[in-house]
Amino acid sequence: MNNMSYPVILTLMVPKLSKSYRHIYFTCFLFLYLLILSINIRLVMVIIKTKALHEPMYIFLSHLCVNGVYGASGFYPKFLSDLILDSYVISSHMCALQSFVIYSSLLCEFTILTVMSYDRYVAICKPLDYHSKLTKFTCVKLILFSWIVPNVSVIPAILLSNLRPFCNYYIDKLYCDNWSIVKLSCTSAFVNNIYGYIFAIIYLSSVVFIIVSYIKLISVCKASLENRRKFWQTCLPHILSLINFTFALVFDVMYSRYGSNDIPESLRNFLALELVIVPPVFNPLIYGLNIRAVRRVFVSCISARVNVLEAKKGLNP
Repeated sequence: MNNMSYPVILTLMVPKLSKSYRHIYFTCFLFLYLLILSINIRLVMVIIKTKALHEPMYIFLSHLCVNGVYGASGFYPKFLSDLILDSYVISSHMCALQSFVIYSSLLCEFTILTVMSYDRYVAICKPLDYHSKLTKFTCVKLILFSWIVPNVSVIPAILLSNLRPFCNYYIDKLYCDNWSIVKLSCTSAFVNNIYGYIFAIIYLSSVVFIIVSYIKLISVCKASLENRRKFWQTCLPHILSLINFTFALVFDVMYSRYGSNDIPESLRNFLALELVIVPPVFNPLIYGLNIRAVRRVFVSCISARVNVLEAKKGLNP
C-alpha cells in the first residue's frame, strides 16, 4: 500500500510519567515555545529596525532566528496538543510533514552557520575586500543557498521513506524523524542508506569548510589585537552554536540508526529534545548578549519600555 496515498495512523512514544505530570510538562513546553518565539522574533525585529545592524553578519543572524522559529513550530504545537489531549498518535502524512520541517530546519541551521563562517572569514582575514565580496546580491544568493539546498535535499529522503509499505506503526520517539519512519517498513533500506551516506558526505564538507575557515581565522587573529577582539566578539558565539548543534545532531543520527535499548529512555528523550530546545533558545541569547551592537540595542529597547511603563504609572497614580 502506498503510504503517501493512503495515510495510516502511527503511535508516538508516550513521555515517562505523562499521566501524572502531563499538565506540568504542558506548562514547561508552552513556556519554552513562547520563549523561543519571543526572543527570536524580538532579535529579528531589532535587526530590521536598526540601520546600524543592516550588515551581512546581522542579516544572516536574523535568518538563523527565523529558522529557529520555523523548526520549533514543527515540534511544539503537535507535542503540546498531545500532552493536553493525552493522545500520542499522528497520521503518516503529518508525520512526514513534521519530519520534513524538523530536519530541513536542522540542515538550514547548518548551512546558515556555514555562510556565517564565510562572512567572518572575509571580515577578519580580508577586511579591505569585505564590502566588495559581501555585496547585497551576494548576500541574497547566500541566503537563498542556505534555505533552498537543505529543503530540496530533504524532500527525496522523505519521499523514499514514505513510499515504502509499513509493517509497524510505533515510533520510538517523541516526534517523527526520517529514520524512525524508515524503520517502520519491513522492506530493504538499501536506497535510503545510500542517499543518507551521500547526504552525510555533502554536509560533512560544510564542517570541513568551517574548520578550515576557523584555522585561518585563528592564525590571522594571533597577529593583531583588533582581530582578536573581533574574533572573541563575533566568532565565539558562532563556534559555541556550531559545537552544541553538531554534537546533538551527530548523537541523534547515530542513535536513530545504530542505537541500543541499553541507553536509558530519559537520556534518549533529553538528547532528542535538545535539538528542538537548545539551538532556538541558545542562538539568539548568546548572540544577543555577546555581540556589543545587538546587546546595546536590546538594552536600549528594554530601558525605553521600562520608561514608558513608569510614565504610565505616573499618569495613573
